[in-house]
Amino acid sequence: MSGRFTAILLCAALAGCGGKHPGTYQAAASAGGSSDASSLVSAADEAWDGRADEAKLTEALDRYAEVIAADPTNRHALVRLTRGWYFWGDAFATDKEVKVERWGEAIGFGTQCISLNAKIADAVSQGTKEKDAVDMAIASDVPCLYWTATALGKWGKIQSLSKTLKHLPTVKAYISKVDELDPEFYHYGPARYWGAYYAALPSFAGQDFDKSAEYFEATIEGAPYYLASRVLRAEYHSVGTQDVVQFDKDIKFVLAADADAKPDAGVTAENLKEQDKARALLEIRHELFDKKALEAVGSDGESAAD
Repeated sequence: MSGRFTAILLCAALAGCGGKHPGTYQAAASAGGSSDASSLVSAADEAWDGRADEAKLTEALDRYAEVIAADPTNRHALVRLTRGWYFWGDAFATDKEVKVERWGEAIGFGTQCISLNAKIADAVSQGTKEKDAVDMAIASDVPCLYWTATALGKWGKIQSLSKTLKHLPTVKAYISKVDELDPEFYHYGPARYWGAYYAALPSFAGQDFDKSAEYFEATIEGAPYYLASRVLRAEYHSVGTQDVVQFDKDIKFVLAADADAKPDAGVTAENLKEQDKARALLEIRHELFDKKALEAVGSDGESAAD
């Protein structure tokens, strides 16, 4: 990636964010270049459509950065930058530090996106905590909140439990607001988050597999074509409960699915990457379940691929 991003982020380095997380709140000011930016958006969107290819994804990120350089208040570009940097870390990186860096970039752009709501930006600048300031969010803030929360959750989780718990109130507040304003956003995203959340929590912090199961059922019923929900259920709920049968069903479903089954949903690229995740989970199936759980289903470890 080019160095253009450095000048665009509100907080360019993780170490420069007051010990919190990447990004800082500041009321956005237009550069007066919206007309120039509009001429750049179509090229960025065209590259975005090919984001299953890493080269196309990075091209899209560069081009959206050009849009923001021309118009720092362009919400469409900021949402795509937040989502795109998250996707780049989630789907294309295996190294922990690379994931941390890319998700940190996503958080920076996401915070800039949330800051388009001047009420939230002003409140945080005056000392209100982010988790409380989000009460002032409106419908147009939903994509900013969702993708920032998604990136922040992954950014914390991959580093340590303590960092996860530190930022969990903010992540929960953002997702809760999305759930309130638009529960169907991003293919029933809030329910998908809560499904993983209640399964992934430590037992001392409120782990609840029954709630997790209910939320996963809701998100899968609402958007059965979006494969991430089943991958997450396999990874968090089925492994957490040692339910080999459900794990196998979900992995088998994902691997057999048509990633482009619902073209108008715009998630073909994401579905393809979720199939990659399913294959990876299948490869370590024998490590995810204890011997008794595997023996109980009479499996030699290949049933999900049958």
